[in-house]
Amino acid sequence: MPGRTADPTAGPSKPQKESIYDPDQNIEERRDIRRKYRREIEIFNGDPADISTERLTETVRRADSLFSQVKGTSEATLDSLLLVQASQVGAAKARALKAGGGAFDVDEFITRLVTFMGGRKDVNIGDDSDEEEEEDDGGMLNWDRIGRRALAKSRRVPAMDFMLGPLSLEQKKRAQVKRAKLEKNKEDMRKPQEIREEDITRSENETTKNVQMVQKILMDQDEGGINLFRFIINPNDFGQSVENLFYLSFLIRDGKCALEVTKEGEPMIFSCEAPDVKDYENGLKKSQLVMEFDMATWRRAIEVFNITSTVIPQRPKAKTRLGGKWYG
Repeated sequence: MPGRTADPTAGPSKPQKESIYDPDQNIEERRDIRRKYRREIEIFNGDPADISTERLTETVRRADSLFSQVKGTSEATLDSLLLVQASQVGAAKARALKAGGGAFDVDEFITRLVTFMGGRKDVNIGDDSDEEEEEDDGGMLNWDRIGRRALAKSRRVPAMDFMLGPLSLEQKKRAQVKRAKLEKNKEDMRKPQEIREEDITRSENETTKNVQMVQKILMDQDEGGINLFRFIINPNDFGQSVENLFYLSFLIRDGKCALEVTKEGEPMIFSCEAPDVKDYENGLKKSQLVMEFDMATWRRAIEVFNITSTVIPQRPKAKTRLGGKWYG
């Protein structure tokens, strides 16, 4: 925990000793340090405008002196909070200063400069009795006149590098970009699919029918069960393999199918009788399993278990009926 440097405006002082972390610091001393920090922090609870600059400076000096006694993290946190609030109050005071009230007005300067060089008449121009009267030579600006006035202030030869901006300004014109009109080909347009209530009912009926079909096929297997991947995987169709796993999950959820991992690590499934209320009262608990099944797993299972045919028959692909209106 590095120590703070002393305030340069406070005059010469002895260098502060670097604070060292000491978890065994006297508890009463730590309480006294925290009490003093909280007393200083209370100063910033009011309106920042009511805190004078002298009071703010004195608070920071007291915090610097108090920091030399800090040897714990709690006290260091209070010290940081005090410095943050002091910085915020100082920033607010800086923003409140109206330092830009007498800013240089470029437009007014150019106007007076043009008038001084004879670009236009102005009765409010200052008395230039020390300058010789220049004749009007067709509205041209008399740069010699301002040059002689500048010689009284500086004898340094002006160079081109000190000029601000080019001699002539040209307004930039925005390039007109023609955007090609997008022409829609009616042959590429498709109807949006309109889902109706009968479509949802039909989908639910198809799911129920397929779940029952999967259950019947599982019941026809041997009593010893069948490997999970051999049962659900269709080696010719990844999509239907995913659907088979989806339908099987309903049977496992309802307790009509059991999943067991053998000692060799092979997942086996077999048909069983769904449990009733008494089974759950006797201590039976439901268990959930999240299984990742992607195309890489599908291909790996086909290779490992040498799956060449599907247990669940191939289903015909569903035909999607499109309805609705054409949209332009």
